[in-house]
Amino acid sequence: MKVEELIKSVDCLEVVGTLNRKASGIEFDSRKVEKDSVFVAQRGVHFDGHNFIIPAIGKGAGTIVCEEIPSERISGITYVKVENSNSVLGKLASAFYRFPSSKMKVVGVTGTNGKTSIATLLFKLFRKLGYNVGLISTISYKINEAEETASHTTPDALKIQKLMAEMVDAGCEFCFMEVSSHAIHQQRISGIEFGGGIFTNITHDHLDYHKTFAEYIKAKKAFFDGLLPNAFAITNADDKNGLVMLQNTKAKKVSYSVGRMADFRCKVLESHFDGMLLNMDGHEIWTRFVGKFNASNLLAVYAAAINLEQSTEEVLTEISNLQPVAGRFETIRSTDGKLAIVDYAHTPDALKNVLQAISEIRTRNEQVITVVGAGGDRDKTKRPEMTQEALLASDKVILTSDNPRTENPSDIIKDMEAGIEAQYKNKVLSIENRKEAIKTAVMIAQPGDIILIAGKGHENYQEINGVKHHFDDKEVVKEFFGIED
Repeated sequence: MKVEELIKSVDCLEVVGTLNRKASGIEFDSRKVEKDSVFVAQRGVHFDGHNFIIPAIGKGAGTIVCEEIPSERISGITYVKVENSNSVLGKLASAFYRFPSSKMKVVGVTGTNGKTSIATLLFKLFRKLGYNVGLISTISYKINEAEETASHTTPDALKIQKLMAEMVDAGCEFCFMEVSSHAIHQQRISGIEFGGGIFTNITHDHLDYHKTFAEYIKAKKAFFDGLLPNAFAITNADDKNGLVMLQNTKAKKVSYSVGRMADFRCKVLESHFDGMLLNMDGHEIWTRFVGKFNASNLLAVYAAAINLEQSTEEVLTEISNLQPVAGRFETIRSTDGKLAIVDYAHTPDALKNVLQAISEIRTRNEQVITVVGAGGDRDKTKRPEMTQEALLASDKVILTSDNPRTENPSDIIKDMEAGIEAQYKNKVLSIENRKEAIKTAVMIAQPGDIILIAGKGHENYQEINGVKHHFDDKEVVKEFFGIED
Protein backbone atom coordinates (compact mmCIF):
# COMPACT_ATOMS: atom_id res chain seq x y z
CA MET A 1 0.00 0.00 0.00
CA LYS A 2 1.15 3.55 -0.74
CA VAL A 3 1.34 6.17 2.03
CA GLU A 4 -0.81 8.42 -0.14
CA GLU A 5 -3.65 5.90 -0.05
CA LEU A 6 -3.16 5.18 3.64
CA ILE A 7 -3.56 8.74 4.87
CA LYS A 8 -6.76 9.46 2.95
CA SER A 9 -8.62 8.39 6.10
CA VAL A 10 -7.04 11.07 8.33
CA ASP A 11 -6.84 14.86 8.47
CA CYS A 12 -3.27 15.98 7.88
CA LEU A 13 -2.11 19.38 9.12
CA GLU A 14 1.18 19.36 7.22
CA VAL A 15 3.16 17.02 4.98
CA VAL A 16 6.92 17.26 4.40
CA GLY A 17 8.27 14.89 1.77
CA THR A 18 6.66 12.61 -0.80
CA LEU A 19 3.53 10.54 -0.19
CA ASN A 20 4.29 8.38 -3.21
CA ARG A 21 6.12 5.77 -1.22
CA LYS A 22 5.53 2.29 0.16
CA ALA A 23 3.88 1.63 3.54
CA SER A 24 4.91 -1.90 4.50
CA GLY A 25 3.24 -1.71 7.88
CA ILE A 26 2.32 0.57 10.78
CA GLU A 27 4.07 0.66 14.15
CA PHE A 28 3.97 2.79 17.29
CA ASP A 29 6.76 0.82 18.99
CA SER A 30 10.10 1.84 17.44
CA ARG A 31 11.58 -1.57 18.32
CA LYS A 32 9.15 -3.30 15.93
CA VAL A 33 9.77 -1.01 12.96
CA GLU A 34 10.94 -2.61 9.69
CA LYS A 35 11.91 -1.24 6.27
CA ASP A 36 9.29 1.17 4.89
CA SER A 37 7.17 1.06 8.07
CA VAL A 38 4.98 4.03 8.96
CA PHE A 39 5.94 5.03 12.51
CA VAL A 40 3.23 6.78 14.52
CA ALA A 41 4.67 8.88 17.36
CA GLN A 42 2.08 8.71 20.14
CA ARG A 43 2.04 10.70 23.36
CA GLY A 44 1.26 8.09 26.03
CA VAL A 45 0.91 7.97 29.81
CA HIS A 46 4.54 6.96 30.39
CA PHE A 47 6.33 7.56 27.06
CA ASP A 48 6.33 10.09 24.24
CA GLY A 49 6.81 8.46 20.86
CA HIS A 50 8.33 11.68 19.51
CA ASN A 51 11.46 10.80 21.49
CA PHE A 52 11.78 7.60 19.43
CA ILE A 53 11.52 9.05 15.93
CA ILE A 54 15.27 8.81 15.27
CA PRO A 55 15.51 5.15 16.45
CA ALA A 56 12.47 4.34 14.27
CA ILE A 57 14.14 5.87 11.22
CA GLY A 58 17.29 3.94 12.07
CA LYS A 59 15.25 0.71 11.96
CA GLY A 60 13.91 1.54 8.47
CA ALA A 61 10.82 3.73 8.94
CA GLY A 62 10.23 5.82 5.81
CA THR A 63 7.23 7.79 7.03
CA ILE A 64 6.74 9.47 10.40
CA VAL A 65 3.26 10.45 11.61
CA CYS A 66 3.54 12.88 14.50
CA GLU A 67 1.94 15.81 16.29
CA GLU A 68 5.13 17.86 16.03
CA ILE A 69 7.53 17.62 13.07
CA PRO A 70 11.14 17.59 14.32
CA SER A 71 13.13 20.77 13.68
CA GLU A 72 15.99 18.63 12.36
CA ARG A 73 14.61 16.49 9.55
CA ILE A 74 16.35 13.62 7.85
CA SER A 75 16.56 13.75 4.07
CA GLY A 76 14.42 11.19 2.26
CA ILE A 77 11.97 10.75 5.15
CA THR A 78 8.31 11.77 4.87
CA TYR A 79 6.81 13.59 7.86
CA VAL A 80 3.04 13.84 8.32
CA LYS A 81 1.76 16.18 11.03
CA VAL A 82 -1.61 15.40 12.65
CA GLU A 83 -3.55 16.88 15.54
CA ASN A 84 -3.81 13.68 17.62
CA SER A 85 -1.59 10.67 16.99
CA ASN A 86 -3.62 8.40 19.29
CA SER A 87 -6.76 8.92 17.23
CA VAL A 88 -4.89 8.66 13.93
CA LEU A 89 -3.22 5.31 14.77
CA GLY A 90 -6.51 3.41 14.73
CA LYS A 91 -7.68 5.10 11.53
CA LEU A 92 -4.41 4.32 9.75
CA ALA A 93 -4.52 0.72 10.97
CA SER A 94 -8.11 0.39 9.78
CA ALA A 95 -7.15 1.69 6.33
CA PHE A 96 -4.08 -0.57 6.18
CA TYR A 97 -6.24 -3.64 6.90
CA ARG A 98 -8.94 -2.50 4.42
CA PHE A 99 -11.51 -1.28 6.97
CA PRO A 100 -12.44 -4.68 8.50
CA SER A 101 -15.04 -3.35 10.95
CA SER A 102 -17.18 -2.15 8.04
CA LYS A 103 -17.42 -5.73 6.75
CA MET A 104 -19.10 -7.21 9.85
CA LYS A 105 -21.32 -6.14 12.76
CA VAL A 106 -19.09 -5.03 15.64
CA VAL A 107 -20.79 -4.68 19.05
CA GLY A 108 -18.90 -3.04 21.91
CA VAL A 109 -19.71 -3.72 25.57
CA THR A 110 -18.69 -1.16 28.19
CA GLY A 111 -19.30 -0.65 31.90
CA THR A 112 -17.62 -1.40 35.22
CA ASN A 113 -18.96 -4.94 35.64
CA GLY A 114 -20.38 -7.52 33.26
CA LYS A 115 -18.37 -6.65 30.13
CA THR A 116 -16.61 -10.01 29.88
CA SER A 117 -19.75 -12.01 30.61
CA ILE A 118 -21.93 -10.21 28.08
CA ALA A 119 -19.33 -10.14 25.28
CA THR A 120 -18.44 -13.81 25.81
CA LEU A 121 -22.06 -14.93 26.05
CA LEU A 122 -22.91 -13.08 22.84
CA PHE A 123 -20.00 -14.87 21.16
CA LYS A 124 -21.23 -18.26 22.44
CA LEU A 125 -24.84 -17.50 21.53
CA PHE A 126 -24.06 -16.50 17.94
CA ARG A 127 -21.79 -19.52 17.50
CA LYS A 128 -24.73 -21.69 18.59
CA LEU A 129 -26.94 -19.81 16.13
CA GLY A 130 -24.58 -20.95 13.38
CA TYR A 131 -22.50 -17.86 12.66
CA ASN A 132 -18.78 -17.28 12.24
CA VAL A 133 -17.94 -14.92 15.12
CA GLY A 134 -15.03 -13.01 16.65
CA LEU A 135 -14.45 -12.09 20.31
CA ILE A 136 -12.14 -9.56 21.93
CA SER A 137 -12.34 -9.89 25.72
CA THR A 138 -10.37 -9.68 28.95
CA ILE A 139 -9.88 -13.45 28.89
CA SER A 140 -9.12 -14.17 25.25
CA TYR A 141 -9.34 -13.19 21.60
CA LYS A 142 -11.32 -15.70 19.55
CA ILE A 143 -11.99 -16.25 15.88
CA ASN A 144 -14.56 -19.04 15.86
CA GLU A 145 -12.79 -21.81 17.83
CA ALA A 146 -9.25 -20.46 17.40
CA GLU A 147 -8.18 -18.76 20.64
CA GLU A 148 -5.38 -16.46 21.81
CA THR A 149 -4.89 -15.47 25.46
CA ALA A 150 -5.63 -11.78 25.99
CA SER A 151 -3.07 -9.32 27.32
CA HIS A 152 -5.40 -6.35 27.96
CA THR A 153 -9.18 -5.82 28.33
CA THR A 154 -9.04 -3.86 25.08
CA PRO A 155 -5.81 -4.30 23.07
CA ASP A 156 -3.99 -1.50 21.24
CA ALA A 157 -5.44 -0.09 18.02
CA LEU A 158 -3.04 -2.02 15.76
CA LYS A 159 -3.85 -5.33 17.42
CA ILE A 160 -7.59 -4.68 17.22
CA GLN A 161 -7.53 -3.93 13.49
CA LYS A 162 -5.29 -6.91 12.77
CA LEU A 163 -7.63 -9.20 14.73
CA MET A 164 -10.65 -7.83 12.91
CA ALA A 165 -8.97 -8.33 9.54
CA GLU A 166 -8.33 -11.97 10.49
CA MET A 167 -11.99 -12.27 11.53
CA VAL A 168 -13.13 -10.96 8.14
CA ASP A 169 -10.78 -13.41 6.40
CA ALA A 170 -12.36 -16.22 8.45
CA GLY A 171 -15.84 -15.18 7.28
CA CYS A 172 -16.99 -13.65 10.57
CA GLU A 173 -20.26 -11.77 10.37
CA PHE A 174 -20.13 -10.52 13.96
CA CYS A 175 -17.49 -9.36 16.42
CA PHE A 176 -18.22 -8.80 20.11
CA MET A 177 -15.69 -6.87 22.13
CA GLU A 178 -15.15 -5.40 25.56
CA VAL A 179 -14.50 -1.68 25.48
CA SER A 180 -12.68 -0.42 28.57
CA SER A 181 -12.71 3.19 29.75
CA HIS A 182 -8.93 3.30 29.27
CA ALA A 183 -9.35 2.24 25.64
CA ILE A 184 -11.99 4.90 25.04
CA HIS A 185 -9.92 7.66 26.65
CA GLN A 186 -6.73 6.59 24.86
CA GLN A 187 -8.68 6.29 21.57
CA ARG A 188 -7.67 2.67 21.02
CA ILE A 189 -11.09 2.12 19.42
CA SER A 190 -10.55 4.87 16.84
CA GLY A 191 -11.13 3.56 13.33
CA ILE A 192 -13.74 0.98 14.39
CA GLU A 193 -17.20 1.23 12.85
CA PHE A 194 -19.47 -0.08 15.62
CA GLY A 195 -22.83 -1.56 14.74
CA GLY A 196 -23.95 -1.39 18.35
CA GLY A 197 -22.97 -0.62 21.92
CA ILE A 198 -24.09 -2.02 25.29
CA PHE A 199 -23.79 -0.24 28.67
CA THR A 200 -23.84 -2.52 31.73
CA ASN A 201 -23.35 -0.28 34.78
CA ILE A 202 -20.88 2.14 36.30
CA THR A 203 -19.46 2.17 39.82
CA HIS A 204 -16.33 3.64 41.41
CA ASP A 205 -13.34 2.02 39.69
CA HIS A 206 -10.18 3.05 37.84
CA LEU A 207 -10.06 6.36 39.71
CA ASP A 208 -6.30 5.93 39.84
CA TYR A 209 -6.44 6.65 36.09
CA HIS A 210 -9.49 8.86 35.58
CA LYS A 211 -9.00 10.77 38.89
CA THR A 212 -12.71 11.61 39.32
CA PHE A 213 -15.94 9.67 38.93
CA ALA A 214 -17.22 12.39 36.57
CA GLU A 215 -14.25 11.80 34.24
CA TYR A 216 -14.87 8.04 34.39
CA ILE A 217 -18.50 8.56 33.35
CA LYS A 218 -17.38 10.97 30.62
CA ALA A 219 -15.06 8.32 29.16
CA LYS A 220 -17.83 5.71 29.01
CA LYS A 221 -20.30 8.19 27.55
CA ALA A 222 -17.86 9.17 24.78
CA PHE A 223 -18.25 5.67 23.33
CA PHE A 224 -21.99 6.12 22.86
CA ASP A 225 -21.57 9.71 21.65
CA GLY A 226 -19.48 8.32 18.79
CA LEU A 227 -21.98 5.71 17.56
CA LEU A 228 -23.45 6.27 14.11
CA PRO A 229 -27.20 6.66 13.35
CA ASN A 230 -27.40 3.13 11.87
CA ALA A 231 -26.10 1.56 15.10
CA PHE A 232 -27.97 0.70 18.30
CA ALA A 233 -27.18 1.83 21.85
CA ILE A 234 -28.46 -0.53 24.57
CA THR A 235 -28.38 0.72 28.16
CA ASN A 236 -29.11 -0.69 31.61
CA ALA A 237 -32.05 1.31 32.95
CA ASP A 238 -31.42 -0.09 36.45
CA ASP A 239 -28.22 1.94 36.69
CA LYS A 240 -28.77 5.58 37.62
CA ASN A 241 -26.29 6.63 34.94
CA GLY A 242 -27.75 4.32 32.30
CA LEU A 243 -29.84 6.93 30.52
CA VAL A 244 -27.03 9.49 30.81
CA MET A 245 -25.02 7.34 28.40
CA LEU A 246 -27.63 7.85 25.68
CA GLN A 247 -28.15 11.61 26.04
CA ASN A 248 -26.15 12.60 22.97
CA THR A 249 -25.97 9.41 20.95
CA LYS A 250 -27.16 9.37 17.35
CA ALA A 251 -27.79 5.62 17.54
CA LYS A 252 -31.10 3.87 18.10
CA LYS A 253 -31.80 4.01 21.87
CA VAL A 254 -32.76 0.78 23.65
CA SER A 255 -33.17 0.07 27.39
CA TYR A 256 -33.26 -3.11 29.48
CA SER A 257 -34.15 -3.68 33.14
CA VAL A 258 -34.80 -6.32 35.78
CA GLY A 259 -36.52 -3.83 38.06
CA ARG A 260 -38.42 -1.16 36.14
CA MET A 261 -40.11 -0.24 32.86
CA ALA A 262 -37.84 -0.67 29.83
CA ASP A 263 -37.86 -1.89 26.24
CA PHE A 264 -36.64 -5.31 27.41
CA ARG A 265 -37.58 -6.67 30.85
CA CYS A 266 -36.70 -9.69 32.96
CA LYS A 267 -37.79 -11.05 36.34
CA VAL A 268 -36.23 -13.77 38.51
CA LEU A 269 -38.99 -16.27 39.38
CA GLU A 270 -36.88 -18.90 41.20
CA SER A 271 -33.24 -18.92 42.28
CA HIS A 272 -31.00 -21.87 43.22
CA PHE A 273 -27.25 -22.51 43.36
CA ASP A 274 -27.46 -24.50 40.12
CA GLY A 275 -29.52 -21.95 38.20
CA MET A 276 -32.64 -19.80 38.08
CA LEU A 277 -36.03 -19.56 36.40
CA LEU A 278 -36.55 -16.30 34.55
CA ASN A 279 -39.41 -14.51 32.87
CA MET A 280 -37.56 -12.84 30.02
CA ASP A 281 -39.54 -10.51 27.83
CA GLY A 282 -42.70 -12.46 28.65
CA HIS A 283 -41.17 -15.93 28.17
CA GLU A 284 -40.21 -18.36 30.96
CA ILE A 285 -36.77 -19.95 30.62
CA TRP A 286 -34.49 -21.95 32.92
CA THR A 287 -30.85 -20.87 32.93
CA ARG A 288 -27.73 -22.25 34.61
CA PHE A 289 -26.73 -18.79 35.81
CA VAL A 290 -27.23 -17.48 39.35
CA GLY A 291 -28.08 -14.04 40.69
CA LYS A 292 -29.96 -10.93 39.67
CA PHE A 293 -26.80 -9.45 38.12
CA ASN A 294 -26.57 -12.47 35.80
CA ALA A 295 -30.25 -12.07 34.91
CA SER A 296 -29.36 -8.52 33.89
CA ASN A 297 -26.39 -9.74 31.82
CA LEU A 298 -28.52 -12.34 30.03
CA LEU A 299 -31.19 -9.73 29.32
CA ALA A 300 -28.54 -7.49 27.72
CA VAL A 301 -27.46 -10.45 25.57
CA TYR A 302 -31.07 -11.09 24.57
CA ALA A 303 -31.69 -7.40 23.75
CA ALA A 304 -28.56 -7.27 21.59
CA ALA A 305 -29.48 -10.46 19.73
CA ILE A 306 -32.97 -9.17 18.94
CA ASN A 307 -31.49 -5.87 17.71
CA LEU A 308 -29.17 -7.93 15.53
CA GLU A 309 -32.35 -9.35 13.92
CA GLN A 310 -32.26 -12.84 15.41
CA SER A 311 -35.30 -15.03 16.05
CA THR A 312 -36.81 -14.61 19.53
CA GLU A 313 -37.57 -18.32 19.87
CA GLU A 314 -34.10 -19.44 18.77
CA VAL A 315 -32.35 -16.89 20.99
CA LEU A 316 -34.32 -17.89 24.11
CA THR A 317 -33.69 -21.58 23.42
CA GLU A 318 -29.95 -21.08 23.10
CA ILE A 319 -29.75 -18.73 26.11
CA SER A 320 -31.23 -21.51 28.25
CA ASN A 321 -28.37 -23.77 27.09
CA LEU A 322 -25.54 -21.29 27.74
CA GLN A 323 -22.92 -22.05 30.39
CA PRO A 324 -21.53 -19.37 32.75
CA VAL A 325 -18.27 -17.67 31.76
CA ALA A 326 -15.09 -19.05 33.37
CA GLY A 327 -14.45 -17.60 36.82
CA ARG A 328 -17.92 -16.08 37.15
CA PHE A 329 -19.88 -17.67 40.02
CA GLU A 330 -18.19 -21.03 39.43
CA THR A 331 -19.23 -23.52 42.08
CA ILE A 332 -17.17 -26.38 43.53
CA ARG A 333 -18.61 -28.83 46.08
CA SER A 334 -16.56 -30.87 48.51
CA THR A 335 -17.40 -34.49 49.36
CA ASP A 336 -18.50 -33.39 52.87
CA GLY A 337 -20.95 -30.76 51.57
CA LYS A 338 -19.01 -27.51 51.63
CA LEU A 339 -19.68 -25.16 48.68
CA ALA A 340 -16.98 -22.90 47.23
CA ILE A 341 -17.84 -20.13 44.78
CA VAL A 342 -15.02 -18.64 42.70
CA ASP A 343 -15.83 -15.26 41.19
CA TYR A 344 -13.92 -12.48 39.43
CA ALA A 345 -15.65 -9.79 41.54
CA HIS A 346 -12.94 -7.19 42.09
CA THR A 347 -14.97 -4.01 42.60
CA PRO A 348 -17.26 -3.15 45.54
CA ASP A 349 -20.38 -3.33 43.37
CA ALA A 350 -19.42 -6.69 41.80
CA LEU A 351 -18.70 -8.14 45.26
CA LYS A 352 -22.03 -6.81 46.53
CA ASN A 353 -23.85 -8.42 43.58
CA VAL A 354 -22.28 -11.85 44.16
CA LEU A 355 -22.94 -11.76 47.91
CA GLN A 356 -26.51 -10.62 47.26
CA ALA A 357 -27.00 -13.59 44.92
CA ILE A 358 -25.73 -15.91 47.67
CA SER A 359 -27.99 -14.21 50.22
CA GLU A 360 -31.06 -14.73 48.04
CA ILE A 361 -30.45 -18.49 47.92
CA ARG A 362 -28.91 -19.43 51.31
CA THR A 363 -31.06 -20.89 54.09
CA ARG A 364 -29.42 -18.92 56.97
CA ASN A 365 -28.47 -22.23 58.61
CA GLU A 366 -24.97 -21.98 57.16
CA GLN A 367 -22.03 -19.60 57.30
CA VAL A 368 -20.83 -17.46 54.42
CA ILE A 369 -17.04 -17.12 54.53
CA THR A 370 -15.59 -14.57 52.11
CA VAL A 371 -11.96 -14.52 51.00
CA VAL A 372 -11.16 -11.22 49.30
CA GLY A 373 -8.26 -8.95 48.38
CA ALA A 374 -7.61 -5.87 46.26
CA GLY A 375 -5.22 -5.31 43.38
CA GLY A 376 -2.01 -3.34 43.76
CA ASP A 377 -1.18 -0.22 41.70
CA ARG A 378 -4.88 0.41 41.20
CA ASP A 379 -7.63 2.61 42.66
CA LYS A 380 -7.03 2.66 46.44
CA THR A 381 -10.40 4.20 47.29
CA LYS A 382 -12.21 0.93 46.68
CA ARG A 383 -10.11 -1.10 49.15
CA PRO A 384 -12.02 -0.23 52.35
CA GLU A 385 -15.27 -0.38 50.35
CA MET A 386 -14.48 -3.98 49.33
CA THR A 387 -14.07 -4.87 53.00
CA GLN A 388 -17.31 -3.16 53.97
CA GLU A 389 -19.31 -5.00 51.31
CA ALA A 390 -17.80 -8.34 52.39
CA LEU A 391 -18.58 -7.69 56.07
CA LEU A 392 -22.18 -6.67 55.45
CA ALA A 393 -23.09 -10.00 53.82
CA SER A 394 -20.64 -12.52 55.33
CA ASP A 395 -20.32 -14.34 58.64
CA LYS A 396 -16.53 -14.38 58.38
CA VAL A 397 -14.14 -12.43 56.15
CA ILE A 398 -10.54 -13.25 55.34
CA LEU A 399 -8.58 -10.36 53.85
CA THR A 400 -5.71 -11.48 51.65
CA SER A 401 -3.63 -10.68 48.57
CA ASP A 402 -5.06 -10.39 45.07
CA ASN A 403 -2.47 -9.23 42.51
CA PRO A 404 -0.17 -7.00 44.60
CA ARG A 405 1.81 -6.08 41.47
CA THR A 406 4.53 -3.67 42.67
CA GLU A 407 2.90 -2.77 46.00
CA ASN A 408 3.63 -4.32 49.37
CA PRO A 409 0.76 -6.80 50.04
CA SER A 410 0.61 -5.85 53.72
CA ASP A 411 0.06 -2.19 52.79
CA ILE A 412 -2.88 -3.15 50.58
CA ILE A 413 -4.41 -5.22 53.39
CA LYS A 414 -3.97 -2.27 55.81
CA ASP A 415 -5.95 -0.12 53.37
CA MET A 416 -8.66 -2.79 53.34
CA GLU A 417 -8.64 -3.00 57.16
CA ALA A 418 -9.57 0.69 57.25
CA GLY A 419 -13.05 -0.43 56.22
CA ILE A 420 -13.57 -2.54 59.36
CA GLU A 421 -16.03 -0.99 61.81
CA ALA A 422 -15.67 -1.79 65.51
CA GLN A 423 -18.62 -4.22 65.66
CA TYR A 424 -17.12 -6.37 62.90
CA LYS A 425 -13.55 -6.74 64.16
CA ASN A 426 -14.15 -10.21 65.60
CA LYS A 427 -15.20 -11.72 62.30
CA VAL A 428 -12.18 -10.60 60.25
CA LEU A 429 -8.86 -12.35 59.67
CA SER A 430 -5.98 -10.96 57.64
CA ILE A 431 -3.78 -13.56 55.95
CA GLU A 432 -1.35 -12.16 53.38
CA ASN A 433 -0.62 -15.46 51.59
CA ARG A 434 -3.63 -16.16 49.33
CA LYS A 435 -3.19 -19.94 49.39
CA GLU A 436 -3.09 -19.94 53.19
CA ALA A 437 -6.14 -17.70 53.27
CA ILE A 438 -8.12 -20.16 51.12
CA LYS A 439 -6.85 -23.09 53.20
CA THR A 440 -8.01 -21.34 56.38
CA ALA A 441 -11.46 -20.71 54.90
CA VAL A 442 -11.80 -24.39 53.99
CA MET A 443 -10.62 -25.49 57.46
CA ILE A 444 -13.05 -23.31 59.41
CA ALA A 445 -15.98 -24.11 57.10
CA GLN A 446 -18.47 -26.74 58.23
CA PRO A 447 -20.51 -29.01 55.93
CA GLY A 448 -23.15 -26.85 54.25
CA ASP A 449 -21.16 -23.63 54.59
CA ILE A 450 -20.47 -21.37 51.60
CA ILE A 451 -16.99 -20.07 50.80
CA LEU A 452 -16.77 -17.16 48.39
CA ILE A 453 -13.32 -16.63 46.89
CA ALA A 454 -13.46 -13.28 45.13
CA GLY A 455 -11.23 -11.16 42.95
CA LYS A 456 -9.38 -13.40 40.52
CA GLY A 457 -11.93 -15.70 38.94
CA HIS A 458 -10.57 -17.00 35.64
CA GLU A 459 -7.01 -15.75 36.24
CA ASN A 460 -4.40 -18.49 36.59
CA TYR A 461 -1.64 -16.29 37.94
CA GLN A 462 -0.76 -13.96 40.78
CA GLU A 463 1.35 -10.92 39.94
CA ILE A 464 3.92 -10.11 42.65
CA ASN A 465 6.66 -7.51 42.15
CA GLY A 466 5.85 -7.39 38.45
CA VAL A 467 6.28 -11.15 38.01
CA LYS A 468 3.36 -13.46 37.24
CA HIS A 469 3.40 -16.70 39.25
CA HIS A 470 1.02 -19.58 38.51
CA PHE A 471 -1.98 -19.39 40.84
CA ASP A 472 -5.49 -20.62 40.20
CA ASP A 473 -8.18 -20.21 42.87
CA LYS A 474 -10.11 -23.20 41.53
CA GLU A 475 -7.04 -25.45 41.65
CA VAL A 476 -6.30 -24.39 45.23
CA VAL A 477 -9.89 -25.01 46.35
CA LYS A 478 -9.91 -28.47 44.78
CA GLU A 479 -6.58 -29.28 46.46
CA PHE A 480 -7.96 -28.48 49.92
CA PHE A 481 -11.30 -30.14 49.13
CA GLY A 482 -9.36 -33.27 48.17
CA ILE A 483 -10.80 -33.25 44.64
CA GLU A 484 -8.72 -34.62 41.78
CA ASP A 485 -9.32 -33.39 38.22
